[in-house]
Amino acid sequence: MSQKNYDCLKLENQLCFPLYACSREIIKRYKPFLDEIGLTYTQYITMMVLWEREQISTKELGTLLHLDSGTLTPVVKTLVEKGLITRERSGEDARHLIVTITGKGIALKDEAVKIPEQMGSCLNIDMKDAKQLYNLLYKVMKQWK
Repeated sequence: MSQKNYDCLKLENQLCFPLYACSREIIKRYKPFLDEIGLTYTQYITMMVLWEREQISTKELGTLLHLDSGTLTPVVKTLVEKGLITRERSGEDARHLIVTITGKGIALKDEAVKIPEQMGSCLNIDMKDAKQLYNLLYKVMKQWK
């Protein structure tokens, strides 16, 4: 085979690589802001859902966050230990776990509200490009729901 046949294997020709590299870099840039409020990135996105919904099943939470139970369970457990959420069996179906935000979790929202703006100052991208990127990424994500 000619070398040209292997061009599809070049790192520079992969869509997945810049997505992966940007994701890692963005999460790294979140770290100092999240350290101030005592959360990891995965804990932060979990709390974002709870700030919006206040109560949700762990199954639905995993679906929204695109996390499997093996990843989500320790995150939820840690947030329970921090007193930010509670986790209880559903009264309707004991197989389902329901996660509920606590008063302490609600109060944390006031500290977290500055993080999106802080992150915006870390990214050198104008609003038009940011919106276009957002729309494209969500278009791809919707294929897997």
